Parts: sequence; structure tokens; C-alpha cells
Amino acid sequence: MLIRPRRLRYNPAIRRLVRETELTVNDLIYPLFIMEGENQKVAIPSMPDCYRYSLDLLLKEVVNAYNLGINAIALFPLIAEDKKDNFGRESYNPDGLVPRAVKAIKKEVPEIIIITDVALDPFSIYGHDGIVEDGKILNDETLEVLVKMSLSQAAAGANFVAPSDMMDGRVGAIRRALDAAGYLDVGILAYTAKYASAYYGPFRDALESAPKFGDKKTYQMDGANSREALREASLDITEGADIIMVKPALAYLDIIRRLRDSSHLPVAAYNVSGEYAMIKAAAKQGWIDEKSLILETLTSMKRAGADLILTYFAADVALLTSSPP
Repeated sequence: MLIRPRRLRYNPAIRRLVRETELTVNDLIYPLFIMEGENQKVAIPSMPDCYRYSLDLLLKEVVNAYNLGINAIALFPLIAEDKKDNFGRESYNPDGLVPRAVKAIKKEVPEIIIITDVALDPFSIYGHDGIVEDGKILNDETLEVLVKMSLSQAAAGANFVAPSDMMDGRVGAIRRALDAAGYLDVGILAYTAKYASAYYGPFRDALESAPKFGDKKTYQMDGANSREALREASLDITEGADIIMVKPALAYLDIIRRLRDSSHLPVAAYNVSGEYAMIKAAAKQGWIDEKSLILETLTSMKRAGADLILTYFAADVALLTSSPP
């Protein structure tokens, strides 16, 4: 007897019926860049079709995203140079850009989930994720600032704080502080396996946050390691993370799978700026079918085990998945 797997591929209806992995708008988190000013929508050259928004225009983009069915956004701020220092003081200013944005979004679209980034690099004169002393990144001193930043964001109305710094012990320090301050319902989306990657270049362009010296390899993970990700996940879970994340995604699908297999927590994947930019660049040259490749790429992340995907393609995917392929 000849076995014929093609019977289950015969037409679109059958393919949809037996499809193992479904990518939907409910899987998506939409990263957005915010800046000071009014009526500002500034293109990011290395991220075509992505923009930095002033708060008034950001609100319109958030409303549009919510109307497309996107349930969550992640905020990333462009901070003016004169507000940066080595200690990230602006990061916990209650009247700073991020707290003002969170409050305004919650007033405009109360139901949307807001995730705020917790790291010093946008606020640092050195572009590093921690306090710098004699060329070294200080861990424990940085935790104090990360805690203050998290409390400021929680007070503004953030639903999740997302420590992306990779300092040791930061999830536990933030969880204790949030609980002590009464923010029991504010979750932590931990950048659990954040690798020292070449895929971050366009993002750093967007926030003007590239490191001014050296690299981030003393705190972000070595791309050659996978067992280390399991150790980081175990620590973050023990310290109180609600969601664990792998960043980047495309070159680390094996890590997504290993975390999915080892944990019962939701696993997120960050479809980062370099992954986005490569698709956009190839599409501009006419080398690929952009829409098909977006869906194929993001589906691969979900198939690997991601429950949630941060992606700059979120609005595109919301439209593409609103009707059967």
C-alpha cells in the first residue's frame, strides 16, 4: 500500500483543517518608539516603515493597533542627549517620557496591555545597560536604578515591566520592590536569554543607544551557548518572572524550543530589528515575496515554541491573518 501524505495537502480547506501551528493577532506584541515633541513621525532609515512618534501621534498608532486586534504594545524611548548621564536618573523621573506615555495611552485605550522596557542604555551617556565605572559595568549598583525605573513605570500604569539589561538578580530585585510597593498585579516579562547579537543594529539606530565603547558581551549571552539559557531561565523563574523571552528569535529557534520544553511559563520571542530590516531590504530589491516571508518567519518562531512574538510586523500580520490564506 502506498501511503499518500499529499491527501492532507489537497486544497486550502484541508490544509487549514490539519494545520499544526496557527499564527494569529493574539500572539503579537507591537514594539513602538516614542520621542519628545508634537506632531512628529520620524522615519528610521535602517527600519523601513518604522517610525519614532511624538506622544500625540503615538496615541493614534496605538488606537489603530488596538482596532486591528493587537492586544499589547512595548514602548521604547528616544531620550534627548542632555537628559542622559551615567546613572540613568531620567529613567525613573515620574514626569519622564515613558511614564507620561503610559498614562496617556491608558487614558486613551485602557484595555491595551503596556509593556515597558527596563534598562539603562537609552538613558546612559555610554549606551550601556548599566552604570559604568573604569570601563566596567556595575551589576549591583545598577539594580538599584532598575528598581526605581520599574516602580516609576508601574506607578504610571504599566501592565508589565520588561528588564532587558541582563544584570544578575534583577528579576528578583524588581519583583520584591513591586510587591513591597503594592504593585502585585504588575507582571515581569524577563529578557531571559538575550544574546550579544549583531541583529540589534537598526534598533540602536532608532534609539541612538549604541554603546560608546566596547560591547555588551560581559552581560549579554554568548551566541554559542544554549545550556546557559536554561540556567538563566531557571533563575528568572525562581526570582518571579511571569513570562520569559528569547532575543533574537530567528537565529535562536533552538533556544526557544529548549525553554518551551523546560518551563510551564509563557515563552516570548523577539523578532528583532535586524531580522525585520533584512526582510524589508530583500523585499525592496524584489528578491522575495515580503508578505509570505513575514508569515513564514513568524510562524517558525511559534512552531519552535513561542507563545508570544514581539514584532515590528505586528500591524501587517494583523491584516494578513484577518482572513484565511
